[in-house]
Amino acid sequence: MERLDTPPDVVIRRLPLYARSLRYLLQEGVHSVSSQELGERINVTAAQIRKDLSYFGEFGKQGIGYDVQKLLSHIEHILGLTQEWPIILVGTGHLGQAIARYEGFRSRGLRLVGLFDDDPAKVGQSVDSMLILSNEEISRVVQEQGVKLAIMAVPASCAQDVTDLLVAAGIRAILSYAPIIVQAPEGVWVRYIDPIAVLHSMTYYLARYESNLF
Repeated sequence: MERLDTPPDVVIRRLPLYARSLRYLLQEGVHSVSSQELGERINVTAAQIRKDLSYFGEFGKQGIGYDVQKLLSHIEHILGLTQEWPIILVGTGHLGQAIARYEGFRSRGLRLVGLFDDDPAKVGQSVDSMLILSNEEISRVVQEQGVKLAIMAVPASCAQDVTDLLVAAGIRAILSYAPIIVQAPEGVWVRYIDPIAVLHSMTYYLARYESNLF
């Protein structure tokens, strides 16, 4: 499949949403969908969907729509989900343990292969039968398991140090739950999940609504 142009990051971020909606459609027994119908499910215009997909080739037929299974297979291939990706998690506090227990990883092409913490009281304990190792073991596990992807659920005060440790070990993609922006070298991708920041962005609208500014 010939790539027509380098897609913007915002397009890449939307592709998993398309894939998720297509999976739901298959579960509902729907095997053909128009860009309009797909867009209504994720609040994206039909034109935007067609534009996003055009970065990767031609999909669907005018007047007929998309074959749901084929389009899902194409998107999973684009996202690299035709293989299983080993991942590690650093930080096993309450949040980290909740993430570690999430059952959806393996069904979405991800396999958790290591838990790490710098707290001696946690090292040696288990989360769902997986042993928590010291951060000193990160490099060894990354090399042995061929890990490129990590989840970081650590306090802001140590997030940069952990990022540096992960990068030095060979990690190239980090999903960070730490409430701080970390610095990473070119070629290392970092994504952030900060519930407080998101909630604060919504309190803006609540405050305006209660002040009758809408």
